[in-house]
Amino acid sequence: MFKKNRLLVLAAILSSIMFIFSGCANSSGGTTSGNQGKSKPKVVVSFNAMREFASAIGKDKIDITTIIPNGTEPHDFEPTTKDLKVLSSADVFVYNGLGMESWKDKVINSSNNKKLVTVDASKGITPIKNTSADEIKEHGQYDPHAWISLKNAKIQSKNIKDALVKADPSNKNFYEKNYRDFSKQLDDLYREYSTKFSNVKNKNFVTGHAAFAYLCRDFGLKQNSVEGVFAEGEPSSQKLAQLVNYCKQNNIKTIFVEDMVSPKVSNTLAKEVGAKAKKIYTIESKEDNKNYIQSMKSNLEMIYNSLK
Repeated sequence: MFKKNRLLVLAAILSSIMFIFSGCANSSGGTTSGNQGKSKPKVVVSFNAMREFASAIGKDKIDITTIIPNGTEPHDFEPTTKDLKVLSSADVFVYNGLGMESWKDKVINSSNNKKLVTVDASKGITPIKNTSADEIKEHGQYDPHAWISLKNAKIQSKNIKDALVKADPSNKNFYEKNYRDFSKQLDDLYREYSTKFSNVKNKNFVTGHAAFAYLCRDFGLKQNSVEGVFAEGEPSSQKLAQLVNYCKQNNIKTIFVEDMVSPKVSNTLAKEVGAKAKKIYTIESKEDNKNYIQSMKSNLEMIYNSLK
């Protein structure tokens, strides 16, 4: 009898413990990654450079999805039905603007997402106009590569920060602090290379395609490129001959090559003029596992070394 009562008491205790743990599990609201029962904002970005800025500001407080996969040329991208589905449940959509994402209006309208906070990251930037009539007709009047500029990166990351605060005001202080930290890194890097570039007489460098106009504007440099702003096709024999003469006249020692542009012509040009072909980052895709600051520092150091 005593043994039976003891078993009944033990069973009651175990039942109480299970009930308590069950209640705790239900009250937690599932897995929330320590976000106090509130799911993280879903942030959709158009391509890698926008992801870099959003990651720098949002860090682990946001979930990021990139529409344009790494290794895909953003200028040629067309969204799929899958991309529309991703945007339909997003809280924030970040795009570069300046004609980079010609499809963005169609995607935003088709998503039918009334809560979506949209971010034209280039808002407030003074754009550089395209000079080629063909490029203007095909892609619009502006050079879209605004992110390849430390000054513009500060503007674009602020636009993204403001959108994250709007979508997730409970983490405002977190986003504001991260923006201040990122801005300081941008400012420090700008000051360092502003001094360096001011001390070199040669301001000319050659790239695979004309993606560095905003960087040039920051530092008073001049790019000449194998391909145009939108990297559309190899240059004519006449254009290549002009580049050879340009390189020889300006003592060009380095021809910069990008992953997203065929290196064949750039390598040929480098061989023709006795220069070295070296990699430079457009940050359109994630390359060599470098973040934005690391990629830009590498770009600036290589350009600086090529001018000395």
